[in-house]
Amino acid sequence: MKTRFAPSPTGLIHLGNARTALFSALYGVGQNGTFLLRIEDTDKARSTLEHIEDLVRDLHWLGIEWQEGEGVSGGEHGPYRQSARDVIYDAYYQKLIDLGRAYPCYCSAEELDLERKLQKASAQAPRYSGKCKRLSQADCQALEAKGVKPTLRFKIQVGEIISFKDGVKGQQTFKAEDIGDFIIRRNDGGSSFMFCNAIDDSLMGVTHVMRGEDHLTNTPRQLMILKALGMREPGYAHMALINGVDGAPLSKRNGSLSIQDMREAGFLPIAVVNYMARLGHYYEKNELMSYADLAAHFRLESLGNSAARFDPDQLLYWQRVAAHRLDDLALWDWFDVKEIVSVTQRDLFIKTVRENILFPKDALRYAKILLGTDFALTEHQEIILQAGLSFFDLAYQTLEAGFCDFKVLADTLAQHLGVKGKALFMPLRVALTGELHGPQMGGILELLGQAEALRRLQLAREVF
Repeated sequence: MKTRFAPSPTGLIHLGNARTALFSALYGVGQNGTFLLRIEDTDKARSTLEHIEDLVRDLHWLGIEWQEGEGVSGGEHGPYRQSARDVIYDAYYQKLIDLGRAYPCYCSAEELDLERKLQKASAQAPRYSGKCKRLSQADCQALEAKGVKPTLRFKIQVGEIISFKDGVKGQQTFKAEDIGDFIIRRNDGGSSFMFCNAIDDSLMGVTHVMRGEDHLTNTPRQLMILKALGMREPGYAHMALINGVDGAPLSKRNGSLSIQDMREAGFLPIAVVNYMARLGHYYEKNELMSYADLAAHFRLESLGNSAARFDPDQLLYWQRVAAHRLDDLALWDWFDVKEIVSVTQRDLFIKTVRENILFPKDALRYAKILLGTDFALTEHQEIILQAGLSFFDLAYQTLEAGFCDFKVLADTLAQHLGVKGKALFMPLRVALTGELHGPQMGGILELLGQAEALRRLQLAREVF
């Protein structure tokens, strides 16, 4: 049992590709198999070492580990970067030529475009006519003498039926004639995705290929290549894609995030993994699960056929659940507020703000509000004015008398002024924090201390 993730390092990995990596890893690990990471960097113009490093870092951050491939020593099927496998691909190209299953094509992009337009105008499915396979060796030599560089096309067998059982979509059947002869090597000598992807999956012993349903039409082509070469064929499972919040395919425009963006925003990896694991896959347990539990309960039959929809609220839900599961020490390290919150204030600060934190930036904001030295009452002064000067005079006098306990303060205001509920708590929250919502007031008052609380109440009195 071996699954794989084979990304092209041409940019940062986003939610969609990260989900493919996660599902492939969960399935492999859950079946006590091997998960392989292969780098498909045949696009030399766009693939960079920096993107490979970013990819590896992001996968590690998510907790996705691989047992074979990029950066793992001892693999018997390397090299694991396609840019270093040209000699391997060339040998199989030559074998197809020798078998009469591949031929050079000298058609220009303009000729092919015109051919497609004419076919569409005649209500025919666009496919290559195969005219170059009728060229003689002399014809080929004459064209190359003129500087024309050919592509290499795979020659289909007329009448061949390609049938396979997809792990998600069930039985699939294609006719070779509907596909036509297709390019397997570009005119610059570079290998096409179609070819090297199939060759590597077979040579590296991949048993299950999990990928997006946009690759479904590639599969019959790859199966024809492997059959012609007499190579082992993997099984395939094509997953429904992810749509954005607007129902269109997920993109930067409608919600797609890079894993780097999510990490830098302060998302917890276990939250992201739990969210992604449920994008198109059903788990009976709707609770935060460890990576091992997610793998143990991952099933191909639990993958949906309909597109999943990116839901930012659900992502925040899992972030909230994950944040609330952190113990105090983990929260303290995650908060990164040590320059503002002292060690002696740490436990009280965590207890006070814990339920109100989704991201480290929230903790930093509350640290600055509650323990910063530059608090100024500039927001929501209308609430101060509605409460009235007598409200803040009594609050100030109560604290000044030494009653630095929020319950005592609230009871005093309620008994003497008859205020309760929002009319009691909101003015005090605004005066002490400048905010309309936030942590429990008892912890806030204790963190502020008597002197700072009095200073802030005085600022409220000066509004009148």
